[in-house]
Amino acid sequence: MPNSSSESEFLLLAFADKRELQLLHFGLFLGIYLAALLGNGLILTAVACDHRLHTPMDFFLLNLALLDLGCISTTLPKAMANALWDTRAISYQGCAAQVLFFVFFFGSEYSLLTVMSYDRYVAICKPLHYGSLVGSRACAQMAAAAWGSGFLNAVLHTANTFSLPLCQGNELDQFFCELPQIVKLSCSKAFLREVGLIVFSACLSFACFVFIVVSYVQIFRAVLRIPSEQGRHKAFSTCLPHLAVVSLFISTVMFTYLKPPSISSPSLDMVVAVLYMVVPPAVNPLIYSMRNLELKDALRKLMP
Repeated sequence: MPNSSSESEFLLLAFADKRELQLLHFGLFLGIYLAALLGNGLILTAVACDHRLHTPMDFFLLNLALLDLGCISTTLPKAMANALWDTRAISYQGCAAQVLFFVFFFGSEYSLLTVMSYDRYVAICKPLHYGSLVGSRACAQMAAAAWGSGFLNAVLHTANTFSLPLCQGNELDQFFCELPQIVKLSCSKAFLREVGLIVFSACLSFACFVFIVVSYVQIFRAVLRIPSEQGRHKAFSTCLPHLAVVSLFISTVMFTYLKPPSISSPSLDMVVAVLYMVVPPAVNPLIYSMRNLELKDALRKLMP
């Protein structure tokens, strides 16, 4: 096979072979995409316009909405276009851009969720020091660190992956350009360099996971020490949306990449990829608006 670097495109995995099912998938994903645009767009507008929502947690929520919009917009429009026009092709440059932006937004979101767990930890366990530990400057620095780490990670993975000689064809067993699928096409031992980067990123992700778990263990211990039931309920309700978002994000990603090879198949991998890529950006605005009374009031004012 010729080097894939000389080819002009990759072939993505199709959602279905029948034209009717392709159009059905297009309509379904169009609805989900519009819901994600509407929900995250409303949160961005509400947080930016309502002075009551200018708190550290709402600042991080604004960043989360931006990352959700970027994540779902990186992959879903191309998948919908392929389903609508009955094609599987994506250009080599388009695939590289998709990998870059997907890893950037996805990694930044995970880092941001870790930062948000720290915010909840300080708010519940060290309320007297909240203003000094999570002030406006600290919030900006933590958000910049989340975005910056995601961008650095994305540049390293993209540059390394697309410098590999690829000679196993140009067909990817996924509906978007996923790093492991591209590495599979490599015919050189140089792919071990990218595997090493993936392992390093996985170790950092595990460290973030441990930090989130430890933070919530401390939070639950602090909440259980609150004497009144109403106080415990109020404290826990401020953490519930973030905990739900983190659980949805981590559980789908862990199932995707840690499931046994014996149950792996292109169809199952595609379904699970939809779960961790498409569902969270559409559902996150709903999760956060259910428990945040100020956010609900601000959203009501935006609605005609």
